[in-house]
Amino acid sequence: MAQAKTLTKQELKRLLDVTRGGSRYAERDVTMLLLTHWCGLRVGEVAALRITDVVDEQRTVKAEIVLAAAVTKSKRARRIFVPKTMQQQLKRYVSALCQTSRDSYLFSTQKNSHFTANTATQHLQRLYVRAGIVGASSHSGRRTWLTELSSKGVGVRVLAEMAGHASIQTTQRYIDVNDEQMRRAAELI
Repeated sequence: MAQAKTLTKQELKRLLDVTRGGSRYAERDVTMLLLTHWCGLRVGEVAALRITDVVDEQRTVKAEIVLAAAVTKSKRARRIFVPKTMQQQLKRYVSALCQTSRDSYLFSTQKNSHFTANTATQHLQRLYVRAGIVGASSHSGRRTWLTELSSKGVGVRVLAEMAGHASIQTTQRYIDVNDEQMRRAAELI
């Protein structure tokens, strides 16, 4: 099976624009997508999030999300550092939620049940298809996130830790290299 496509900035913008303009639950869908693109969460981790994971008792969005070992692929707890832009998106989304219980799942389906990893995967896949992005999947956000950070000079060891990978070889497989990166590298000499 081919790796999920990494998105360009233009493709991500198109995905978000199409989702905002055509989704019945636009804030939910944009927030789910951005958690994969801006925080590197796996789709199953997104589906497992509860409101209490992202906001404190005063309903202030947290700067760090702690994923319990039970919801991560590696079965090791992991801290997610939430960029300010994602904190703002989460604030918009959470403030629009009708649920009052902080123990509720952060994302629910149109039938008011929570997403499973599988239903969230299928849902994100439909959003990519609707935006006309060929080769993208629910894992595209995570690959794009790692590739973007790598292209900005973040070391592979830091990326592996952030991604929850036990091996940097796993992380290296996620990272795409493009001509622009190679041009910049050549100019460093």
